[in-house]
Amino acid sequence: MGRGSRTVWTAMGVWRWRRNPLRRPTDLFEAWVAFAALVCVLVVAPAIGWVAGMRVDGTLQRAAREQRHERYLVPAVVVRPGPEPPGGASADPSAQRQTPQRTRIVAAWTAPDGSSHQGTVPAAEEPPRTGDRFRIWTDTRGRVVGQPLDPSSASFHAALAGLAAALTVAVLVETVRRMVVRRLVHRRYIRLDRAWAAAGPDWGRAGAGS
Repeated sequence: MGRGSRTVWTAMGVWRWRRNPLRRPTDLFEAWVAFAALVCVLVVAPAIGWVAGMRVDGTLQRAAREQRHERYLVPAVVVRPGPEPPGGASADPSAQRQTPQRTRIVAAWTAPDGSSHQGTVPAAEEPPRTGDRFRIWTDTRGRVVGQPLDPSSASFHAALAGLAAALTVAVLVETVRRMVVRRLVHRRYIRLDRAWAAAGPDWGRAGAGS
C-alpha cells in the first residue's frame, strides 16, 4: 500500500472514530491531520503547481518573444579550419566518445546592421570545406548567439516546473504528516510507560486496587 493509500485510509478515520467509545483524543487528531494532508495533496499541491507553471510559462514566453525579435539567422561562409581543441590528437578517445564535439571552423558573415565579422564557430556539416555556406544566429551587431527559445519548448519547461512545484508541496505535506504522527506515537508510548509503571508493582496481587 502506497503513501497516498495510507493517507486516504487514515483520513477515513475522521468519520469512523467520531463516535467510538475507545477513541483517544490523539486518534481523532491524527485522523484530522491525515484528512488535511489529503486535501493539501489533492487540491493545494495541484493549485500551486498550476500557478507556478503559468508564471514560469509567462516568463519563458516573454523571453522567447524577445529573443525572436533580437536574434537573426544570417548567412556565413567557411574561411578555414579552426584551431584544434586543447590536447589536440592526443586527447582521450573515450572522453571524445562520451562528449563528442563539433568541429570548429573560422567563418565570415555579415551582421543585420551591415557590419562584417569573422570568428570561430561550430561547423554546420561534417567535414567542413572552405567556401561552404551555412547560417548562424547572431544579434543585430553580428555577435554569435544561441537559437531563440521555441514557444513549445518554453511551455514544456513550464509544465515541468509546475509539476516539480506540485510534487515538492506534496512531499512536504507528507513529511509534515509523518512527523506529526511520529510525535503522537511517541507521546502515546510515554503515557503507556507511565501507566504501566504506576500499575506494575500491584499487577497480579490479590486485592490490588481494592
